[in-house]
Amino acid sequence: MIALIQKVSEASVKVEGEIIGEIGHGLLVLLGVERGDDEAKAKRLKERVLGYRIFNDDSDKMNLNVQQVGGSVLVISQFTLAADTKKGMRPGFYYGADPDEAERLYDYFTKQCQESGIVTETGQFAADMKVSLVNDGPSTFWLQV
Repeated sequence: MIALIQKVSEASVKVEGEIIGEIGHGLLVLLGVERGDDEAKAKRLKERVLGYRIFNDDSDKMNLNVQQVGGSVLVISQFTLAADTKKGMRPGFYYGADPDEAERLYDYFTKQCQESGIVTETGQFAADMKVSLVNDGPSTFWLQV
């Protein structure tokens, strides 16, 4: 399971021209589900995402996590993170989980975030989404479990 996280000052997602998810200060989480992923991996990834210390403390060092700064998360499904790009000129998607399993684990991950007490917004699984963000830093990290 993969999370590409970006520290943002704001982020939103639209489907068919309507904003369906929006946050201010926090994390945009692009979530990719791979074959063989399960609830244990989703829970571990949630712990890493919410605990990852990429926000500045009073000394201007990356020492605080999204919960410590009162931030929110916007979770967007992103099957292309599981693409095989090692060769050729077109990505392969063999490593991605089948859509039903990916959606189940996406929902599980977002529910775990919500149950952690953090404001959690989402996109719409398998929809054509338009994501807008202001990357703060810029700060972007790849987390994989």
